Amino acid sequence: MNSPATVKLRIGAWCVDPIAGQISRGGEVVRVEARTLRLLLDLAGHAGEVVSIEDLLDRVWAGVIVTPDSVYQAVASLRRLLGDDPKDPSYIVTVPRLGYRLVAEVGPWADRPLSPMSRPPARTLTVLAMVAVAGLVVLAAALVSQQSAGDRRAAAAQPVSVGVLPFLDLTDTMDQEALVDDMTEGLADRLSKDPTLRTPGFRASFELKGKHATLADAARRLGVAYVVDGSLRKSGDHVRVAARLMRADNGFVVWSQTYDQPVGDLPALQSAIAGGVAAALAGRRPRPG
Repeated sequence: MNSPATVKLRIGAWCVDPIAGQISRGGEVVRVEARTLRLLLDLAGHAGEVVSIEDLLDRVWAGVIVTPDSVYQAVASLRRLLGDDPKDPSYIVTVPRLGYRLVAEVGPWADRPLSPMSRPPARTLTVLAMVAVAGLVVLAAALVSQQSAGDRRAAAAQPVSVGVLPFLDLTDTMDQEALVDDMTEGLADRLSKDPTLRTPGFRASFELKGKHATLADAARRLGVAYVVDGSLRKSGDHVRVAARLMRADNGFVVWSQTYDQPVGDLPALQSAIAGGVAAALAGRRPRPG
């Protein structure tokens, strides 16, 4: 059998293309960060089995020193990309104190090529391709000629758009909804006060709660180019919060950080995350020409 690292797979309703680094479903295509993709392929290679945190660290994070929080965060990201509900999963089931199990059906993806009768002649395809390329060159030249230095300066003055997704409750009992909602609301509020950023209000974030939208879909609903998501775990009177900033168009992680704080220090924690996000985006604004 071919290696799952090079062959397209069907995982549930998704087509997983390891070579392209993306998953697709219907007309939707989602880029997947390399480590997250390795996690998905590892779980797919042990479909139906419980895979421990230790095994995932050894195989997916081989040669990298990380904590189990990296696994928790990566699984949460993978669930979000797949549109999976951790409380009623169709893809990844959490087995308390043991690990994770992929429950979706896994198999090879069978592409359906065009039949000889329906495939256009090669000469026709070549002519169409040449016409399309010529058209694109002309269009690109026109767009470049129209962009003045004033336009570029105006673009540089525009704030960067960033939205906040509802934080995830990763506590063992998953009963800290009020706490994660507070994290989401407080962070959205602090980001919205930064004049260099454009952030939808926390009500827009809460409209995504329980919707299990993919990253690209969530960003479209919020109308943003970057997205912040995170998770919360609780032990006694302390919380561990993991947060990260991602590009909405390809899912690449721009910035991430994990914080351990007393529960009473949530406002300071929200400010710290907002500061980290703003600093990471400071170098990503368009520069005037």
